[in-house]
Amino acid sequence: MDHTHGNPADRPGRLAVGLVGAGRAGSVLAAALARAGHRTVAASAVSSDSLDRAARRLPGTPIVPPDSVVAAADLALLAVPDDALEPLVTGLAEVGAFRPGQLVLHISGAHGLEALDPATRAGALPLALHPIMTFTGRDEDESRLAGVAWGVTTPDELRPVGEALVLEMGGEPLWIADEQRPLYHAALVVAANHLVTLINDAADLLRAAGVERPGLALAPLAGAALDNALRSGDAALTGPVSRGDAGTVAGHLDALRGRQPSAVAGYLAMARRTADRAIAAGRLDAASAEGLLDVLGVDSV
Repeated sequence: MDHTHGNPADRPGRLAVGLVGAGRAGSVLAAALARAGHRTVAASAVSSDSLDRAARRLPGTPIVPPDSVVAAADLALLAVPDDALEPLVTGLAEVGAFRPGQLVLHISGAHGLEALDPATRAGALPLALHPIMTFTGRDEDESRLAGVAWGVTTPDELRPVGEALVLEMGGEPLWIADEQRPLYHAALVVAANHLVTLINDAADLLRAAGVERPGLALAPLAGAALDNALRSGDAALTGPVSRGDAGTVAGHLDALRGRQPSAVAGYLAMARRTADRAIAAGRLDAASAEGLLDVLGVDSV
């Protein structure tokens, strides 16, 4: 696809895009394709929030049922929840919505090409393109796409097409083999969803300790820890677990059991995993680990 200057709509290979699911992610990605010069010809939306997103991000786009969206599109963008994807594709195939040569793209990180098999059997060209970004529904979602990595999974002959679409949306393609999609997605869930839970648990604990604005305390600390981890791996580990400071960890557990018992299981799980990594990295030796592992309820090394 051409990246020459000028009006993006004048570039060769512009596509008629149909969006199935004007949710937080789908509406942003369809708008990104429109900025690249592709034409959004139809969208499906049911909830009031989805209808509002379509009106704001894809003004003038007809709102029609999913089968009509796909029938109108050269590129059918399927942006529905993971569990809804396979039933959607199956249902659209049953009513003959797909056609030979049509690009069918889903944005689920958890699914690979198998979810598009009914469309592929109808002659459509399958693409699994997943932006490695979380979408909140706020306006800044669109600007956050710039420079984001995308997990790209396609048949070999379609790899240039998938990578070109990602580049047009301002992203960086990251090739993921089809059979590796579940592991790839699990990694992202640990990095994003679990991180949100950890930060919110920490904020709750600070509030319980009398800190009214925990975000002010946590932002510099968490930001530095993230940066250090990405730069240095397990060498970035600090704190009582990596030092084998069993007394401090025991004090934490006592405090949690007394004031915030719902946080005990999470603390234990993460402390045990931190100890595993510290031992494997040689940052915590067996002698120092013995008392700590006893506090954590783990057999000594």
